[in-house]
Amino acid sequence: MHVLTTSLQRFYTAFLLLGGVVWASDVLLWLDVSLIDAEWLGIYLGIAIAAAFLHVPYGEKAGTLDILLGFVGIACWGWMAWNFQDWLVDFEGPTPSKFVPGAIAIIVMMEALRKASGLPIAVLVWVLIFYGLFGHMIPGPLQAHYQRPVDFIMYIYADTNAVPGLVLVIIAGMVLAFIVFGKLMEVSGATNFFTDLAMSVMGHKRGGPAKVAVVGSSLFGSISSSPVGNIMSTGVVTIPLMKKTGFKPHYAAAIEAVASTGGQIAPPVMGATAFLMAEFLQINYFDVVVAAALPALFYYLCLFMQVDAVAVREGLQGVPKAQLPKFLAVVRRGWGFLLPLAVLIYMLFWRGATPAFAALVASAVLLVFALVGRKMRTRADWGRFIFGGGAGMIPLVMIGAAAGVVVGVMNASGLGQSLSFILVDAGASWGLLPMLIITAVLCIILGMGMPTTAIYVILATVLAPALTKMGMTQMAAHLFIFYFGVMSFLTPPVAVSSYVAAGLAKASMWKTGWIGLRLSSIAMLLPFVWAFDPALLLDGSPMAIGVVVATTTAAIFLISRGFVALQEPGDRKELLTGLGLVLLAFGFGSSPIWLGSESWVAGAAALFAIAGCWLVPARQGAELRNAPVNTPA
Repeated sequence: MHVLTTSLQRFYTAFLLLGGVVWASDVLLWLDVSLIDAEWLGIYLGIAIAAAFLHVPYGEKAGTLDILLGFVGIACWGWMAWNFQDWLVDFEGPTPSKFVPGAIAIIVMMEALRKASGLPIAVLVWVLIFYGLFGHMIPGPLQAHYQRPVDFIMYIYADTNAVPGLVLVIIAGMVLAFIVFGKLMEVSGATNFFTDLAMSVMGHKRGGPAKVAVVGSSLFGSISSSPVGNIMSTGVVTIPLMKKTGFKPHYAAAIEAVASTGGQIAPPVMGATAFLMAEFLQINYFDVVVAAALPALFYYLCLFMQVDAVAVREGLQGVPKAQLPKFLAVVRRGWGFLLPLAVLIYMLFWRGATPAFAALVASAVLLVFALVGRKMRTRADWGRFIFGGGAGMIPLVMIGAAAGVVVGVMNASGLGQSLSFILVDAGASWGLLPMLIITAVLCIILGMGMPTTAIYVILATVLAPALTKMGMTQMAAHLFIFYFGVMSFLTPPVAVSSYVAAGLAKASMWKTGWIGLRLSSIAMLLPFVWAFDPALLLDGSPMAIGVVVATTTAAIFLISRGFVALQEPGDRKELLTGLGLVLLAFGFGSSPIWLGSESWVAGAAALFAIAGCWLVPARQGAELRNAPVNTPA
């Protein structure tokens, strides 16, 4: 039995990666094999369901029940794929040969979702399914449109506005291509290259290893877009180094957690959500990347400044230069890891290629470099790439299917439109700022234990229309929801990133979670800035963009010092923090909240504030203890 389950698991995971590459690269078209999206997705989803049952079995090891449920998933979803084209022109309606396999397919899929992605998202989707079936019995504004259960089942099972629809198309194509690219980077040694590169530049500065975590995790995280994977890749190097140079374990873990989580909002990949956002808004993927660039830069600036402040306060030294890798030696050894990144950016932004094609071309370049440079030399390396990459697709495919259920229920029941009307009415009474706070809280609460993609799909269909009707641009509304969905990885009590990092650091999970929340608190103010002034998303005049950049930069410097660095009596930390917060609101470029449109005033204030940051007396705790401090980073 063990041999059979192992063989099946390896086959399923290899199919999810390699079969997905064949589909995404249009090899089937070259072979004159014609499949429409829904036909392929039925096969692909069935295999993912079978893999989920073996990957997370009911017992200690996968057994007969897990295998059989997997076969049922493949059979039922394969039945939809086999008959899809015939059903398009079939006017008999939902017959038992259609809706019975459909009902079984949905039940098996939901159980696989629970196993692969956790109980919270499974419960939420089940609630929505029951709402779609019985919501017509609810009185009032949330009453659902009535449809027969058999019609509802067929809609969820075989309509391209439900499970075999847009979200799953994107995950099985674009996202898979970037999973391949990120996994190749990880297996071929790119993680070590980026970490060494950051160490050679930042390692000798005060608090150097923490700054390496910020830079290294941002570089690798922008490709991998998996907070936990990023922590496990870079944290194994940076966390011990931070502890060795004086950082307390919970601080070291929190810094790595915040740095790794930020990879999800850092272009060019941004997880699956960037591609979904582009499709939802019917815009070019490039536009999403451009809009997300400044917020990602400011996110890491917030963290970098606070890390520097902690290092100053605690008198933490960097690593001696003699113990660090040499920059040119690192570049000579790993220059090939920069080449596929350059190819990716060139294909995306200069050639205008689709994201999936660009990622696959970059992966091919990286694969050639890995083979020529013998970066992947063993069967274990290839196994980690093929089977590890395929295993990484399991939760993503299940989330895509769940998102299809959510979208399908919203469309079929009218729930999305009803909620949008209710929220718009509430916003008209309360105003935009309270609605933004409610939205942020909802994103964080739903994000406790749920993947960012799922949070985004659910809230983008409900809250984004309400926010845009209240005056926000579509891009600002969608990025606001996405950003706070990412922040849920850092907010206790279910701070997934912080807890994973705490395990590596052997630190208190609660302390790590609260420190991570503190380190990311300044960054959590940024979405409120672009909600009122989209210039932060590069949507505005050059003057407006310049003003919001200047004032936001100055505010980050001031608040960072006020929060962390100046802890001794008389150091005016309250004044600095207050001035930073006022400046953040004051500098909303062309549309500040309460001060009118005198942008030149905000710009002048920003310049004075930036200068003041460096003129404030630096009576940090490190100097009071007469501890040596390296040259400022």
